[in-house]
Amino acid sequence: MEQTEFFDEMLFFIVNHGQASKILHKAKEFGMSGGTIALAKGTIKNAFLNFLSLYDERKEIVFMGTNSKTADRVLPELDKIFNFAKPNHGIVFSTSTWGVLGTIHATKFLEAEEQRRDKAVYQLIMTIVNRGKAADVIDAASEAGSKGGTIINARGSGIHEQAKLFNMEIEPEKEMVLILAKTEVVDKITEAIAKKIDIEKPGNGIIFVQNVHRTIGLHE
Repeated sequence: MEQTEFFDEMLFFIVNHGQASKILHKAKEFGMSGGTIALAKGTIKNAFLNFLSLYDERKEIVFMGTNSKTADRVLPELDKIFNFAKPNHGIVFSTSTWGVLGTIHATKFLEAEEQRRDKAVYQLIMTIVNRGKAADVIDAASEAGSKGGTIINARGSGIHEQAKLFNMEIEPEKEMVLILAKTEVVDKITEAIAKKIDIEKPGNGIIFVQNVHRTIGLHE
């Protein structure tokens, strides 16, 4: 019987419009099981991340679940083809996905994540807010030391359907903001965002943070 493959990493590819399908196609050729593409826009206004140096530029994001062994093998091959390390060619990073594996496997990955936490140079801040509030998130984060982010228009799978993340409904009027930040400033940034959007008020938003394990294409 074929053994089930458990994913312990989520790969994020933030690339220029039109590149996502090419990356997904090549990744599947190298043995990845597939992924999801979302439309987004970059918001950075300086050169900290050269890839996002053009304000309000259209982007695409590819999400792919995998395991560390496959990521170690496939990412260098994709980098050879797409040159993510070159300015304006893309950003690639990964986070752990132990939380989606179920309680049987969660403890093992929790222990691994605790060991990784102290070593994480970057963390991913994900904020989900009502449409039109993403600019407030970016402004608050920038004032607290963030260098920019990426905005995704989040929605359910159908007109009358709703997706849920941590029991929060993701409807067509929601926006998701992805911010990569140095670990030492993450607390300051999340506190600033929470205050700006009044996170304690029900329905105003949700913020969560994940360790980033590997990066390609970040330029300081």
